[in-house]
Amino acid sequence: MPRERLTPDALVAAAADLADEIGFDHLTLSALAKRFGVRDASLYTHIRGLADVQERVAMRALGEWADALGAAIAGRSGHAALTAFADTYRTLATGHPGRYAATRHPVSPERLATSGNAARIIDVCYALLRGYDLSEPDATDAVRLLRSTLHGFSDLEASGGFTADRSLDTSWRRAVETLHHILTNWSKI
Repeated sequence: MPRERLTPDALVAAAADLADEIGFDHLTLSALAKRFGVRDASLYTHIRGLADVQERVAMRALGEWADALGAAIAGRSGHAALTAFADTYRTLATGHPGRYAATRHPVSPERLATSGNAARIIDVCYALLRGYDLSEPDATDAVRLLRSTLHGFSDLEASGGFTADRSLDTSWRRAVETLHHILTNWSKI
């Protein structure tokens, strides 16, 4: 079977998959080179080093998240949009832990601006909140609450941090319903 051609895109795709398998923090050029059956030095024709690969994986992951979250809320508003957004967030965070960690990796402002992926995620968050009729500064506070809740739950779930004998899905539904209640009643809080 022929070896996959070594290109920057192929390297980043393989690095993202590898990050999901072994953890973003354990991603190394040696492991990536091994995946392609080449020496580490062969990678430098296509990338500048590990930091470059990490930034590229982060940008790829942010793009995947922006696409998935945007698709989740498309044509929905209010409770339906929140539920779809939250479920997609959880699925991505727990199903692709390396990519999820990569979304929190620092990326140079130039790369962020060029791709627009981080801005697209923020736009999706604010589009979700329009269904709750929130404007500034409430919308910023609501985005922070949303992200903190979804991140906290997903991170704890992925790391095995929930040990109580209760369905995680039931607790997730309760968390999403609580967010819906809070967002619906924001002006009364």
